[in-house]
Amino acid sequence: MLILSANAVPGSARLGITASRKVGNAVVRARAKRLIREAFRATRALWPAGIDLVVIVKRSPGDSKLESVVAEWLSARPQIERRVRTLLGAEATQK
Repeated sequence: MLILSANAVPGSARLGITASRKVGNAVVRARAKRLIREAFRATRALWPAGIDLVVIVKRSPGDSKLESVVAEWLSARPQIERRVRTLLGAEATQK
């Protein structure tokens, strides 16, 4: 699950990750978080400045590789861009 929010402090995009015990043991959760952090770094251009991105891990990464996580985010790019435009448009009208 992906949650976007406008950051009150302008700057680069920020990432938050949460994974409950339902995902797996500590080793599995840590691997999922590492994959997501690296995918975030690899797709830095996808995230505009001033965005807080929260990823809620819902399932175990299994034997997923970084390339598959990056490909998943890139394939979701149109939906992500639409949500960012909606969010930033809403923030601009509130100010």
